[in-house]
Amino acid sequence: MSASSAFNDEKGGSSSVGEPEYGHDPASGGIFSSDYKRHDDLKEMLDSNKDALKLEAMKRIVAMIARGKNASDLFPAVVKNVACKNIEVKKLVYVYLVRYAEEQQDLALLSISTFQRGLKDPNQLIRASALRVLSSIRVTIIVPIMMLAIKEAASDMSPYVRKTAAHAIPKLYSLDPEQKDQLIEVIEKLLADKTTLVAGSVVMAFEEVCPERIDLIHKNYRKLCNLLIDVEEWGQVVIINMLTRYARTQFLNPNINESLLEEGGGGDKTFYCSDEDEDEDEEKEKQAEVSALAKRKPYVMDPDHRLLLRNTKPLLQSRNAAVVMAVAQLYFHLAPKAEVGVIAKALVRLLRSHSEVQFVVLQNVATMTIKRRGMFEPYLKSFYIRSTDPTQIKILKLEVLTNLANETNISTILREFQTYIKSMDKDFVAATIQAIGRCATNIGEVRDTCLNGLVQLLSNRDELVVAESVVVIKKLLQMQPEKHSDIIKHMAKLTDNIQVPMARASILWLIGEYCEHVPKIAPDVLRKMAKSFTNEEDIVKLQIINLAAKLYLTNSKQTKLLTQYVLNLAKYDQNYDIRDRARFIRQLIVPTEKSGALSKYAKKLFLALKPAPVLESPFKDRDHFQLGSLSHLLNAKAGGYQELPDWPESAPDPSVRNVEVKESVPEWTKCSSREKRKEKKVEKPFYSDSEGESGPTESADSEPDTGSGSESVSVSVESGSPSDSEESEESSESDEDEEEEEKEKKKKKKEIKQMQASESEQSSEDDRKRDRKIKEQKSNSESESDEDSESESSQSESSDTESEVEVKKKKKVSEPKPPSKPLKKEKKEMSLLDLDDFEPTPSPQVTPVNTFLSNSLVTDLEGLSLSDSVLSPATIAPSSALKNYELLHRITGEGLSVEYCFSRQAFSPDANMVAVQMHFTNNATSDTKNLHIEDVKLQSGMRVKEFAEIELLPAGEATTAVMGVDFCDSTQAANFQLCTHTRKFFVSIQPPVGELMRPVFLTENEFKKEQSQLMGMNEISENLTLDAKCRNEHAIVQRVTTAANLSRVPCGSDKECSPAAPPPPPPHPHPVYRFAGKTVTSGSLVLATVATKDEGAAQLTVNCEKMVIGTMLVKDLLLALTQ
Repeated sequence: MSASSAFNDEKGGSSSVGEPEYGHDPASGGIFSSDYKRHDDLKEMLDSNKDALKLEAMKRIVAMIARGKNASDLFPAVVKNVACKNIEVKKLVYVYLVRYAEEQQDLALLSISTFQRGLKDPNQLIRASALRVLSSIRVTIIVPIMMLAIKEAASDMSPYVRKTAAHAIPKLYSLDPEQKDQLIEVIEKLLADKTTLVAGSVVMAFEEVCPERIDLIHKNYRKLCNLLIDVEEWGQVVIINMLTRYARTQFLNPNINESLLEEGGGGDKTFYCSDEDEDEDEEKEKQAEVSALAKRKPYVMDPDHRLLLRNTKPLLQSRNAAVVMAVAQLYFHLAPKAEVGVIAKALVRLLRSHSEVQFVVLQNVATMTIKRRGMFEPYLKSFYIRSTDPTQIKILKLEVLTNLANETNISTILREFQTYIKSMDKDFVAATIQAIGRCATNIGEVRDTCLNGLVQLLSNRDELVVAESVVVIKKLLQMQPEKHSDIIKHMAKLTDNIQVPMARASILWLIGEYCEHVPKIAPDVLRKMAKSFTNEEDIVKLQIINLAAKLYLTNSKQTKLLTQYVLNLAKYDQNYDIRDRARFIRQLIVPTEKSGALSKYAKKLFLALKPAPVLESPFKDRDHFQLGSLSHLLNAKAGGYQELPDWPESAPDPSVRNVEVKESVPEWTKCSSREKRKEKKVEKPFYSDSEGESGPTESADSEPDTGSGSESVSVSVESGSPSDSEESEESSESDEDEEEEEKEKKKKKKEIKQMQASESEQSSEDDRKRDRKIKEQKSNSESESDEDSESESSQSESSDTESEVEVKKKKKVSEPKPPSKPLKKEKKEMSLLDLDDFEPTPSPQVTPVNTFLSNSLVTDLEGLSLSDSVLSPATIAPSSALKNYELLHRITGEGLSVEYCFSRQAFSPDANMVAVQMHFTNNATSDTKNLHIEDVKLQSGMRVKEFAEIELLPAGEATTAVMGVDFCDSTQAANFQLCTHTRKFFVSIQPPVGELMRPVFLTENEFKKEQSQLMGMNEISENLTLDAKCRNEHAIVQRVTTAANLSRVPCGSDKECSPAAPPPPPPHPHPVYRFAGKTVTSGSLVLATVATKDEGAAQLTVNCEKMVIGTMLVKDLLLALTQ
């Protein structure tokens, strides 16, 4: 008793902790309790302060997961160690979290800030693991955070992190398909990656998210082909399958001429063999047409098509069977017939592998041998069956051997089949007999031999062998029944012995169909069958009825009574199919007064000549599925399967795969010196479209430089970029036509250019150097396409036109040139948007140190004087401008209506709470008493400070009260009951994200300093077009401060440059507006920037440590500024 009570105590203790119950058996209880004790030990080790213990615990936990044991109950203990400083422990924690983050989403969300910090860890493995965990938490609320993490990781310096970003893309797409457009941008960026580690993963993401976007592959096609040999094995499989589909859309069929000849020549010969004279003439005409067509359009393989075949061929020697299979299917679908043979040896090599691999390979070989029989014939013996092969492998090898059978090797194959029939595997023997039947059907010379062999099998002791032989003989006899009446008689005698329903039914069908060949035996067979009718299977009963009907029509004297007896038995059969068949046949063959006109044609219906069955391979039509795919294996379309496209009738433009080499010149010289940076700036509009993957700072720099004038230049270059030679030829022709006009314009343009560059001698010299370099580059590219005799003149003409284009561009880009110098200086800064603050300052050599200090002191003092007004909520948002929200409608509240607004004033009892001003109006005819709040329901971390109870609110009067809510920096609603002396109303207050912050005063320098620390994932930028009424300073500031409780950051540079004697012209015509605030609960900084551009365009940037708040604030500000 004591022992059992001890076990019960143990059970009770463990179950009270929340563990599952286990059996009452003491032995099982002991085992389970020790298991739980071991988990307790692990929890203690994870809670210890020693890294060694934590590491040992994590190793044991990961080992448990690897063995398939459930370790989910350790999640809280493990997740606490996610911030551990020991890298080894952190790696294992991330391994655990990847496994269980999806199951324990709520607990994983609590650690999301730690994962975000992990994304910035100096260790690439930690950054990648953090992203992997983040993408494993399948909660839609963190989709914006995942998107930012993926975008950040896609630009990471480590290829391993970029690879992980590519793996995260399909996870995010499956969680939120609406993110497809943004994910495609990331995929496009990663496709341009030149590292082999990333290539396979990004192509997998491409296949999952946007397989229809073939245009993304054009520019990367040659790079993928060349990288293929160095990519990891599973990446090779994905890339090869994708390139197979790509090639089917971009190249012509290499076997086009052969397929046309087959269609016109022997394709329909057997079908039309009866009408010999007419069809021979038609075939000759078709052959003449096809041969003429083939002569007129000889096939020339595209160099890119050849590149793909050449670069995949070495992979046939890969140790990975999937890679070999992928290359084999690529060659089968894309290569000319003469070259496909190389894959046969590689596939035969795979037959020495595991049985699972053999099964897949043989499925594909069986499909290939139907169309390309010749390439596997030399390896016939490799498909001979071993006694140790599993049944499925044996049947597939039989299929291949049958497909390979021809007049030369049929004797060898039939000898093999004779051996196989003696096998103990009955399914295999049945398949062998069917294979013999197919060989007899396909090769007429051996038909009699096969038939005799099958007849000998009828005396076999095994009933299954005899039954299968009967079924196959029946099909063979249909080809020449008159020659084989002896075999039919022999089979009729077997009805006494064979009990397999399918075999009995086949014999009865044969006797009925060819009853004129055995007129004496057939009635006797019917007599025997009538005796055993009630005991037969349904399939046999149907054939007995058919036999009776046919004999009644051919030999009614002997069989009339037997037929009536059989039909009467069938009339009362349990199976309704048999009853229906009997009723139908009786009306058809036994003429009565009521019988219709069909009874006249009964003989034609029952005794019509039936075509012989065609014994075909089950793999005949499988090649419309891509070989090596799951759909091909199942012979049914599987989920996610991409159809193999048909060959195009005409070749698409091959120039889309051209990549301009001249891009590399500005790439490697872009930051070498000041002159070359200026040179790159001039060239930017020409390459702005082709350099799609340049960084964010480059694109930002190029926007104000290019302006409206650069659009036409960039569009023209983009349209011609695929084939530079054609464009250069056209341009040279147009240059020759307009030579004189251009020479006259040339001098004027050079003068204008010198006038614009006359500010400093150094800059003019730099410009001349740049012009010479550009002329040399352009003339080189043009001289390749021009004739040799005209090369010198074309160089001079192209240089002239280049200088003209540059001068035109300089005119169109915003008026004066001087601002371009400070722009290039400030390129070192993080953002182009801040340049207007620094440009007007005098040069540092002239400004003394004292004046610099005094200026900064003045700005600080001005900041102090501004601080009171900025921070007082009354001046920021007067109560008239605040937006009111309805809390309780007067109808719902039975006369009591309540509105609330966020007063934006400090809530004096608690600084971490948002002040909510509530306005009560009593529209009822009676007084309302005891207004107060009850039953507050809040999310974790939120708090509410209730307003003082309103004892009396007379009818027709109104009053206000202020309550405080700590929303814990989230937009979750605060739910509570608003109670009166008679009723309770369920209400909720949900704050806009802009009300979760309070304004903070910052100087411009402080703003920029804080902003520089909140870059990367903490920065969200959006381009927008400002509303027509929102394009002046007052309107922008008013709309931003109305949407969010932020304060304007004063522009310090204007004040600093005000003492300077002559104010220079405005260097940057587009002002930048900055706003600052901090969240009410945690005090995290929120920085917003609106940088205006041409024609109402603007860029909105929000920097915030809390990315969810930043994302939501961007949406609200976008709405405020665009509507």
